[in-house]
Amino acid sequence: HVISDQSFPKLKEQKEKNSDNSSADEKKDTRKSQKEAGENFSFLQETVKTKKKSGKSRVMQYIRNILYGTIFGIFACCSFFALKPWAEEIFYHDETKVTIPVEDGDTAQDDDSQDDADDSQLSTETAAEHYEEMLDSMYSIAEKAEKSVVIVQATEKGDWTTETMNLRQSSGVIVGENSREILVLTDALICKEATHWKVTFNGKEESDAALKKQDKNRNIAVFSIDKKNVSDATQKRIEVATFGNSNTCKRGQVVIALGYIFGYDDGLSYGVISSKSQEAVFDDSQCQVLGTNISLAEGGTGILVNLKGEVLGLIRSDILKDTGSRTANALAISDLKEVLEMMLNGESVPYLGAYGNAVTEEISEQQNIPIGVYITNVQSDSPAMDAGIQHGDIIQEIKGMTVTGTASYTKAIEKCTVGEIIKVRGQRRGSNGYVEVTYNVTIGSKE
Repeated sequence: HVISDQSFPKLKEQKEKNSDNSSADEKKDTRKSQKEAGENFSFLQETVKTKKKSGKSRVMQYIRNILYGTIFGIFACCSFFALKPWAEEIFYHDETKVTIPVEDGDTAQDDDSQDDADDSQLSTETAAEHYEEMLDSMYSIAEKAEKSVVIVQATEKGDWTTETMNLRQSSGVIVGENSREILVLTDALICKEATHWKVTFNGKEESDAALKKQDKNRNIAVFSIDKKNVSDATQKRIEVATFGNSNTCKRGQVVIALGYIFGYDDGLSYGVISSKSQEAVFDDSQCQVLGTNISLAEGGTGILVNLKGEVLGLIRSDILKDTGSRTANALAISDLKEVLEMMLNGESVPYLGAYGNAVTEEISEQQNIPIGVYITNVQSDSPAMDAGIQHGDIIQEIKGMTVTGTASYTKAIEKCTVGEIIKVRGQRRGSNGYVEVTYNVTIGSKE
């Protein structure tokens, strides 16, 4: 049996009343709970302010961050390098195989290999024989050229004894002879603070020598040996040197160095010309330098010859001072022939005492400078200084000869005579540009 609420009206009414009371109680409890919660969590409604940090705190924080980052980086690097081999071993596998191609000759039979070995040994012996023949041939050339090489020694004689003391020595080369004398070309430094000299021929006979002429500008000197003081046997052994053409030399050309190159008299060495780009600059001229790969002792001097036995240059240790090189450098003989001819004939070498750089057509157009030689150096107490030539002047004419560069400038001076008064024309910059100037120069000599 189903009993409905309609059957019992009082029961229904009582139930609704209970329901309303229950709802009222629940609402009352809810409001009470909300009130208590509001009281308990009222701090959430407050505003929280961050404490301001000082500058010092920020700096310390930055330093801590950098320090932590550095420590982390170091640890990471160490870990990487420590684990790299292990990781490569596990994760990286290179399956590529490297192979070297086999040559056809590697598959030859033993007999063929033996034949090749025999041929190789034969070719090596043949090459050695050729090399030995080449050295013998070069030594024959050097031996013949040595007949022209001498040693010049500066000596000092005592007042009451015949004993002499050697002050210094230098290599020399026999460059001429006549019926009375033998002429030797050597380094002019041998003349400094000395009054007596002697010459040693072929490392054997010695003879007194007299200074004939010297040029302190280029530091070369010519000595004369009286033939009466030289034995007939020695005169038959010696020879006058032949000058070669140093202008035609080229890099890599085989040359022979002879003389006092290693600190003793009979030095000999083979080598090649390694450079032709350097120049030795003098007061009135310049001279090409032949650089070689041949070793040279400090203060060493010598003669440089080609495979024809011809003299190509004079070896001196003071030619290129700034390079610090200890190899043999030689003054090219072709640039000295004009001066040598004067000295061998007893003439003094003309000296002006000024030098400079060439002003070419290209430089003239670019810089608006007259063509000629731009003077960069005037020696004190020189004929050029006495005549009024100054740094910056441009020389265009010497004794009626046109000057267009350093070569024509040097040649014009060499055509002059010592003691001669000549006219030198040029240009000098003024306030309104270059103006023509003329100098009367008395040519001197630096002996």
